[in-house]
Amino acid sequence: MRLREARYPPVTDAELTDLQREVLELVTPRARPLNLFRTVLRAPAAMRSLLALGAYITSQANDLPRREKELVILRIAFLCRAGYGWAQHQALALHAGLGAEEIARVKLGPAASEWRDADRALLRACDELHADQFVRPASWADLCRHFSDKQRMDLVFTAGHYTQTCMILNTFGVQPEPALAVDPDLSLPQD
Repeated sequence: MRLREARYPPVTDAELTDLQREVLELVTPRARPLNLFRTVLRAPAAMRSLLALGAYITSQANDLPRREKELVILRIAFLCRAGYGWAQHQALALHAGLGAEEIARVKLGPAASEWRDADRALLRACDELHADQFVRPASWADLCRHFSDKQRMDLVFTAGHYTQTCMILNTFGVQPEPALAVDPDLSLPQD
């Protein structure tokens, strides 16, 4: 975690305005919303917009298979040092078909020898997008061997959305829910 305390505490039920309540219903009408959502809810119009892109990213309209999508999300969370995002997506990645050893290996990136070629191409693209906001031609050609045009677009959309999410988590100091264990590798000392 980048911050030990939230810069913006999550909105409580008692603080909700009518607009915030309306937007919160878009998140999850059945379950307790995460601290991430309750924090961003302080800007309800922004929250509504983020939810729209997030809904696309997590939907079946995104052609990147769930396993590969979670691989991208975890790599971006690791590169951004977003402990909250990593912790939230570990369980989702397991459910999507990544093994525990693969999840641990995400930290090593594309250089780890055990990756399948398609996984290595995704991880390399994540690293390049994170470092330079661009996928180099050789890496793009490698992606073309494994993924369709639409899947490559969805890779960039997914990496971009989760980079923005990690910026929000880190900068606003969104704290994990009590049951969420944050990986110590993703904690940085405060400046």
